[in-house]
Amino acid sequence: MYIQIRMLVKKISVEVKVGILFIIAVVLFIWGFNFIKGTDLFGGRRLFYAVYDKVEGLEPANKVKVNGLNIGQVSHLGFIPGTSLICAELYIKSDLPIPKNSIARIYSTDLLGGKAIEIILGDSDKLAVSGDTLQSELEISIREQVSEQVEPVQKKAMALINSLDSLLMSIQGVFNPESQDNIISIFENIRVAIFSIKNSATLVDTLLAKEKSNLEKIISDIENITANLRDNNDEISTIFRNFAILSDSLASADIPQTFREAQEAIENLKIISDKLNRGEGTMGQLITNDTLYLNLQQSTENLNKLIEDIRLNPKKYVKFSVF
Repeated sequence: MYIQIRMLVKKISVEVKVGILFIIAVVLFIWGFNFIKGTDLFGGRRLFYAVYDKVEGLEPANKVKVNGLNIGQVSHLGFIPGTSLICAELYIKSDLPIPKNSIARIYSTDLLGGKAIEIILGDSDKLAVSGDTLQSELEISIREQVSEQVEPVQKKAMALINSLDSLLMSIQGVFNPESQDNIISIFENIRVAIFSIKNSATLVDTLLAKEKSNLEKIISDIENITANLRDNNDEISTIFRNFAILSDSLASADIPQTFREAQEAIENLKIISDKLNRGEGTMGQLITNDTLYLNLQQSTENLNKLIEDIRLNPKKYVKFSVF
């Protein structure tokens, strides 16, 4: 019986040893795996979060850096329930103080599409604590930057190709016989125009030489006029003021009423003229009836003779008697 109990204890001891060794191996495996990924299971750690619309290829275990120095890694990525936003869990193993307004920016580490997160430290006096959510930002990828740089060059290249194509078409058109004749004609017209301009310039020079004295006289007269205007500036100012007063008077006058009265006067004169032409009234008879005019002239002459005779021979017409 004793021997059986001893053998059972020995058997249990072996199984316990194997179990303990298995547990130790599993723990070492987990620790080693996380150690290779950069996670220190036995050190103090802080967790921060950042929310993105898209992560552009960011994956768990990607590095988290500050000023190029690795301070942690991305420990988890997942959608926020009920939304399309992605929450990144950042495991920070450094004791570096991180201000509360720091920014977790995703950036490209190489041309192959590798990603990492750089924490841009803020200037807040308040420090972020484990569990806080940092501001997020997504850097334009290198591919997008290259595309933005290449796109304008591509557009310019296409425009240049189109211009070259148009130029080649134009050159091809120039070498046509008809186009060559047109070019020759154009150059001939240019030559004739230049010759005409040259002749015109010669004529102008000749004319100026002939009329030099007249031009000098004209210039002298202009200078005299300018001097007179300067000397009589006060009188000219008075004239302009008078014109201004006259203009104001005309502006204040009832011009339409004046024109209406003038029109009525003209119409009255026309009526009188028509009556005179028709011989109406005494003036009309005098103007249109020659007999009346001659009789009136004869009566006037006779009256003048009578007055003259009375003046010369008053006794002939006036008799005095004395008592």
